[in-house]
This record gives sequence, structure tokens and C-alpha cells, in this order.
Amino acid sequence: MSAGCDSPRVKLLQIVGNAIVGGMETYVQRLLERLPRERFEVAVLCPWESRHSEALRQLGVEVLVTPIPDEPCWSSIVFAASLVRTRHIDLIHCHLTNAHLMGALVGRLTDTPVLATVHGRELTIGDLEAHRLAGTQLCVVCRPAHLQALVLGVDAERLHFIPNGADTEVFTPRRVRDGPLRRRFGIPEDAPLVGFVGRLSWEKGPESFLRAALVAHRAQPHAHFVLVGDGPMMGQCAHFIEQFGMGDYAHLAGLQHDMPAVFSELDLVVSTSHSEAMPLALMEAMACGLPIVATRVGGVPDMVQHGLTGALVSPGDFDGVGAQIAKLLAQPEAMRLMGQRARARAVEHFCLSRTIAQTADLLTRLAHRATPTPTPLRAVAPAARAGATPAEAEEAAPMERSRRGGSARAGGKPAAA
Repeated sequence: MSAGCDSPRVKLLQIVGNAIVGGMETYVQRLLERLPRERFEVAVLCPWESRHSEALRQLGVEVLVTPIPDEPCWSSIVFAASLVRTRHIDLIHCHLTNAHLMGALVGRLTDTPVLATVHGRELTIGDLEAHRLAGTQLCVVCRPAHLQALVLGVDAERLHFIPNGADTEVFTPRRVRDGPLRRRFGIPEDAPLVGFVGRLSWEKGPESFLRAALVAHRAQPHAHFVLVGDGPMMGQCAHFIEQFGMGDYAHLAGLQHDMPAVFSELDLVVSTSHSEAMPLALMEAMACGLPIVATRVGGVPDMVQHGLTGALVSPGDFDGVGAQIAKLLAQPEAMRLMGQRARARAVEHFCLSRTIAQTADLLTRLAHRATPTPTPLRAVAPAARAGATPAEAEEAAPMERSRRGGSARAGGKPAAA
């Protein structure tokens, strides 16, 4: 359902729970780049100033900053509520659990509908509490999260599934053998180049990629391996490369801003994540016609078809990842066909224009819908309380620990870079 030309613009407040360079931030930026300006007027609330907030301002979007810790603070709630009231916001759209918790409270205080997009492979306890207590709408980006939400009793009418998407007009197949990445590290034009693209943090498994590179390099000694990204494990990865004498063929490229150019220099993309939803990097690599070797986590099996567009391996099995890398590098024609099928699959199933259109229509519908009635408190998972029996407290403790730990990536201050 699309808004008519004469309909007033939807006034949208985006609350983002983090401001690093990551998948959620990329999602928000691409959404705001492409939402029709004639249909939406957008403001964004960020937890701190960063390259992400500056990139949003360059889109012509108003960006405001207030702390968004895991436990919402009153001053931030008042700030957001006053923003909603004075700007006559029609809909609050939240990203990450800490943003969802704050948005849910602000929505109830101002009678404003709230949508939370869950970017992970599962809902946290905090997301579920906010949804049930405040009547928020949920949008998930991968099938495992959708199935989990239904199993946990989320009302199907308040649950939406819109997969991530890649810009298949920007990310296109192109092969460059003498690009800046190869020149920077002295990689020969005829050497296979295997890439890891993502944040260098535990959940992405960069250490597993390097261990897999050790395995693959024994069978393919001419291959080179590059990690594209930044994060708290950068130093650990550098130490690993030095410790195992990998400096001649394993490289740390850091953050790269021209990702289509990066993909054009790669022959194979590897994801060794321990946890994922629908990773944008893999979608973009597929759109560029690259075969994928990935761990079987989250929504990745919905993207990568084993034996057709790449290979799937159990998480943590770096020996298996290395063996699959070596196997594919030894079969250039099979890799070429896998890349063609990967491109076709990305265009058919993971096109960004479709994702944006579906999201825009959802935002429009929810903005014009009355604030829903919250689920009764008895439907909420039990929580420890004053006077609870030891058995009740013991039952509630794991739930509370999970809720508090569910948004460890977010918070009121920047993550280490």
C-alpha cells in the first residue's frame, strides 16, 4: 500500500542504539538514502557523534544526540519524548535492544506507535519485554528470528519479516586484477585473493578466518587472504599473523569505503561468523558474482546454497572452512558458475529496492495506525521480584541475565575501534 501524492508526509523518528561502522548502521543509512522524500520527513537520535552520525547529516537528515544506555535514563527519555511532541512525530523506528527499550517508553508516554527492527538472528529478552509491555511492532530481517518470535507467542499481526537487501545496481560483477588493494600488498595479478569482510569482533570470527587461511594455504600456497574491516580484534589479528608467520600472504586492509571496488579484486568471500542474521557483506558479494564459503548460522543458509552458490560449514570448524577454500580455489570453472548463480540469487531474492519499498509501505501503514494495547502483564516472562520464592527467583535469573546481556554490542558509549 503506497501513500497518495496528496497525503501528508510521515514524520519519522529513527532511534539507533549504536553508532559504529556495522551492519545495523549501514542498514539505517541505506534506508534513509532511499526513503522517498515526498513521503517521509526523518529525524535521527544517535547515542554519540561518530562517522555514522556525520554520514546521516550528509544525507540531509536531522541528527540529534543523547545517551542511549542499556537501562534507559530519564533525561534521555524526556529529551526523546519532547522531540516526539514538538515535532509531531507519527512513528518511532528503533534499532537494537537499548533503542527499543527507550522507544517503547517514549511511545507509551506520547501515544506514538513504535516499530523495532531486530537486526540479529534472534529476539533478546529486552526486545520481547518491550514488545509485550508497550505493544510495539516488530520487524525481523531473517527467518530464524521470525520463527523464534512466533514460537515465543508474538502476535503475527504485530510481526513483520523483511529481509535485508543489496543494491544490485551498484554491486555488480567486475573483475580487476591490478586494483589498489592488490598493489598495496604486492599481491600478484594471477594470485587468488580470498576476502573476509566485516567488523573485527568476536561474533564475526576473524580468528577463525585466519586459522582457515593457514589450512587453505598449505594446499594453495599461491593464495592470499585479506581482512577488510576494523574493530576490537584488529590487534589480536595482527598478532596472530605475526605469530604464525603469515605476513607474506595474510593482510589487514582496515576499513574500506569503496566496497564495489574491493569485491572486484576478490575471487572468493568467506564468512566465519559465530552469530549472524542476514549479513549485508555476503549479499553484496553475491551481487558482485562471487562464490561464498560461510558458516551455517542465522539466516546465512537462506542466502548461500551449498554446492550451488558456495559452501556451508559448521560454525567454529576452521579446518572445514579451510578445506572448502582450497577445494574451490582448485576449481576455477566451478567458482565462476557459483558466482553467476550467486548473482542471480541476489537479484531475485535480496534486492535492496524491494526491501526499501516494503519497509516504506510498512512505515506508512503503522504511522496511520492507532497505538496498540499492550499485552497483559501475565503474558510476560516471570521476573524476580520482592517476596518471590527461591524457585521463582531461580527461574527468573537466567531470563534477567539474558536481557541485560542481550544488547552488549550497544550502549551509552562507543565500542572500541
